[in-house]
Amino acid sequence: MLRFIVQRLLILPFLLLLFSIIVFWLVQAPPGDFLTSYLANLASSGSSISIEQVEALKRQFGLDQPFYIQYLRWMESLAKGDLGLSLEYQRPNAELIGERLVLTIALALFAFAITWIIAIPAGIYSATHQNSLLDYFFTVLNYIGVAIPNFMLALVLMWIAFAYFGISITGLFSPEYVQAPWSLERVVDLLKHIWLPALVLGIAGTARLTRVMRANLLDELNKPYVITARAKGLSEWKLVLKYPVRLAINPLVSTIGWYLPQLFSGSLIVATVMNLPNIGPLLLRALTQQDMYLAGSILLIYCFLTIIGTLLSDILLALLDPRIRMEE
Repeated sequence: MLRFIVQRLLILPFLLLLFSIIVFWLVQAPPGDFLTSYLANLASSGSSISIEQVEALKRQFGLDQPFYIQYLRWMESLAKGDLGLSLEYQRPNAELIGERLVLTIALALFAFAITWIIAIPAGIYSATHQNSLLDYFFTVLNYIGVAIPNFMLALVLMWIAFAYFGISITGLFSPEYVQAPWSLERVVDLLKHIWLPALVLGIAGTARLTRVMRANLLDELNKPYVITARAKGLSEWKLVLKYPVRLAINPLVSTIGWYLPQLFSGSLIVATVMNLPNIGPLLLRALTQQDMYLAGSILLIYCFLTIIGTLLSDILLALLDPRIRMEE
């Protein structure tokens, strides 16, 4: 197991280098640059600047340099542990991301917990009570959860809350706690607000994982080893939980690699619709304004989370399934 983890960790720097090139190229791919967006915003507000000022800004932001020079400057900063400077905010990217990191992690953990706490028991029950009333109920809910975009669900819930109860469910804090320093009262207020965005973010994943769990467990329950164990008198729930569930859960564990960065972003559209102060809206702003260093830093973090999530998936699979450990 240790050798397996070390091998994966040794590959990590090379993967990050490859991803950094791809990310920086993608951020630079749209026509124009940050200065183009900046001048367009000035023009829309009726302002303008001279050609000399434009050239000075180009030199200040390094936009007069070729692509590879800009990339090498960014990599030089990353090598020093510095994510660079945001062109729009003129603040360190690490500072901008750090301001939203705690809330992003809290929201991601809540959504992840909701997904797994609901999906695993629901999938097990549906498989062990096939064609029962609750099985049909979960099946209908799963189809609805997969079919409805989470941002649409967020809009519907926001409309219901405001139209029928007169309350706003956007954001993660009450107005008096938005800019307040962290305290016990602010944490309690966060817990009062965070469950609904977490539910919205987790409902689609819950529906998918429930269906996968049900299908895999149904397949395992019909295998000879289960029939043999049942014939030997092993109690039904002990049999189901000890063997088939451990094997049926493997595909769910393998999804952590892509699910982790997805939760970390907070579903960019949902975060924007519900005015969530996480990293998603910050990335959207950076992309629309072509703030290449900020957008590149956030996307590279997502790549890093994907790699770490995949590593965690591999380790958990090896712990859950002895066959994987034997292949190692």
